[in-house]
Amino acid sequence: MFQDLLVQLHHLVSDLAPWQQVLALVPAGAIPFIESYLGAFLGTSLGIHPAIAVPAAVLGNLVATFVMIALAGRTRDAVTRGRGERPATERRPSRFRAKVAAALGKYGVPGVALMGPFVVASQITGPTLVALGAARSTVYLWTGISIVAWGIAFGVFGSLFLGVIS
Repeated sequence: MFQDLLVQLHHLVSDLAPWQQVLALVPAGAIPFIESYLGAFLGTSLGIHPAIAVPAAVLGNLVATFVMIALAGRTRDAVTRGRGERPATERRPSRFRAKVAAALGKYGVPGVALMGPFVVASQITGPTLVALGAARSTVYLWTGISIVAWGIAFGVFGSLFLGVIS
């Protein structure tokens, strides 16, 4: 199913004019699990220069992820605002939240943000870190670094891939 999405996205973007291909990479980068890394790979494998493809995919991923982090931060503020007045309820956290909390304790925000794309989308990892109480500025910083780094790595990989198959 995921492979079908990538194939359909590749066909859709490959039929566009070169300037439209670049513009299509911005929303492609905003799609969870496509993000900057597969968006950059898609762009460079289509023959778009990495200096153009990577920033386009990164931009889409950064905007989508940072909006989700901001929303999670506001939600956390609203939920925890009156918590001191009420007794805390004894609820078990979800399995996903417990795993992220364990990873956060073990690797910190930098480790979770950098490894996050291997497990879930950054649009999920970043907000979850904020919901768990990590400092928003740290989450923004390390999520941004992760998005840029993975976008560059896969952009280079896509260029190398294109060179091998050409």
